Amino acid sequence: MAGHSKWANIKHRKAAQDKKRGKQWTRIVKEITIAASDGGTDVESNPKLRLAVQNGKGANIPKDTIERAIKKASGEDGAVLQETTYEGYAPHGIAIYVECTTDNLNRTVAAVRSYFTKNGGRLGTNGSLEFIFDRKGVFNIDREAIKDHNPEALELEWIDGGANEVEFGEETTLIYTAFEAFGSMQAKLEAMKIEVKNAELQRIPNNTKTIPLNEAREVLRLIGKFEEDDDVQNVFHNLEMTDELAAVLENED
Repeated sequence: MAGHSKWANIKHRKAAQDKKRGKQWTRIVKEITIAASDGGTDVESNPKLRLAVQNGKGANIPKDTIERAIKKASGEDGAVLQETTYEGYAPHGIAIYVECTTDNLNRTVAAVRSYFTKNGGRLGTNGSLEFIFDRKGVFNIDREAIKDHNPEALELEWIDGGANEVEFGEETTLIYTAFEAFGSMQAKLEAMKIEVKNAELQRIPNNTKTIPLNEAREVLRLIGKFEEDDDVQNVFHNLEMTDELAAVLENED
């Protein structure tokens, strides 16, 4: 499990708290619409949609906003959304994996290419970073939701459901699964009636790269450009979040 706690810190935000929440809501609302479009608007029969709605509730998104996102899947309320990914390198050899949801692919690829080019990076070809990132399921559970359970017994149950790593924290517990086991773990937690605060597929680097602070800040500047774009859902990278860099980010927030 080494490195996963630091991975949580990698997904930083440098904007104010209200802007952070706004970006999170935008991302989840798009996930809800995509899920409904792919598998239908019935929450009970569509596991992907059920998970997206659950994440929305965990982020305190209003019920009517969630319902509008589901309705949008029919195409009645706007353009059809598409999912797309881009891979490339930031300055100093840091790998960048960008996941997007967009209603205009030409606009999105032009913006992504521009961010790379203008910030000392380069856009690569899809599949070029497969050797750097593993796609894993990550389930985030509040400690309160499992306070009446024995941790050792829980871990055994979760392993049976597909978990390959479990990290018990003071406030939250993280469950990691292989990409293929994401659905079975979701079903396992539902059967156990354990409420999940958030669950998603993340691209976790096999190893991280440490670079000098001034160079790391250049990389973070590029990451910030991506994160500010409404078409961008997630940005993953393999920059090592050192204590020194984490302190700088904390002071800038």
